[in-house]
Amino acid sequence: MTKILIYSVRPDELTAIKQHAEANNMQIDTTEDLLDGTTVDLAQGYDGIVIQQRAPIGDDTVYAKLASYGIKQLTTRTAGLDTINIPAAHAAGLVVTNVPAYSPRSVAENALMSIFRILRKSAVVDHRVAQNNYTWAGLQAKEIHSATIGIIGAGRIGGTLAELLHLLGAEVLAFDVKERDELRGTVTYTTKEDLLKRSDVVSLHVDLNETSSGLIGAAEFALMKPDAGIVNASRGPVVDTAALVDALRNKQIAAACLDTITGEDNIFNFDHSQDGISTQPLIEQLHAMPNVIITPHISFFTNIAVQNMVDISLDDVQAVLNGETPINAVR
Repeated sequence: MTKILIYSVRPDELTAIKQHAEANNMQIDTTEDLLDGTTVDLAQGYDGIVIQQRAPIGDDTVYAKLASYGIKQLTTRTAGLDTINIPAAHAAGLVVTNVPAYSPRSVAENALMSIFRILRKSAVVDHRVAQNNYTWAGLQAKEIHSATIGIIGAGRIGGTLAELLHLLGAEVLAFDVKERDELRGTVTYTTKEDLLKRSDVVSLHVDLNETSSGLIGAAEFALMKPDAGIVNASRGPVVDTAALVDALRNKQIAAACLDTITGEDNIFNFDHSQDGISTQPLIEQLHAMPNVIITPHISFFTNIAVQNMVDISLDDVQAVLNGETPINAVR
């Protein structure tokens, strides 16, 4: 029987894992530990492994150790690959796979909700009501069909969001290095600069790589309208956090909805109700702002997405073990 070890498993994933194991006659064991130099030995005796990292693997000797244990692949049940040193993994002979499209709809729907919250000034409303202030001043909203929404990164998720916005009657601008013919008529492709200048809300949906890190910084915020907002449902380093704090304080932009922020690794998915988040002062500053909404990297977190992340990742592991080319192999 095939034996798989899944690292960094959350309780909500256990049902999907059990269902997959039973349906495919596999032994699947789990651990809450991340994969790193101190936990790699757990993989001994297994045919394959699956990970989901909140932080980089870090120790490049891990890849060679996995190979020495007979592991042939390294599968992450996420779309992002920045926690894996792919060249080092390939050099060790490991096939790397990910789950590039576990549920584009899940992230797109959360981004759509965030766009509505910015247009309706929900953060400011909630802040006032929490203080028993029920005044209307400054709370006039924009209806979605009268708004211009800019999407930076119109791939699977950004494209799904664009279609939802188009159905609601919004004007949708898009910037992407690879323009998709099937989205023409749904979006108007333009430059990043033009998009930033014209959009009432800018929504970010790019992969994290060398070209996207710091994609939105002080120069970009300076181009945006003072009543505009920004949504980040991609990866934290895409936005220069210090520049974002300054832009909000200086009223260069009006609001932000953030599902991911640089420095989130030891903040999100942890309970800091007793000790606070002073270890990450920029996140703490954003948290204190009445025009900022923070969610703990849960855009993906739906029933369908969790099931797909488990099933797709394990299907790719089985393909490698069967000597086949997995659907989601990373080159």
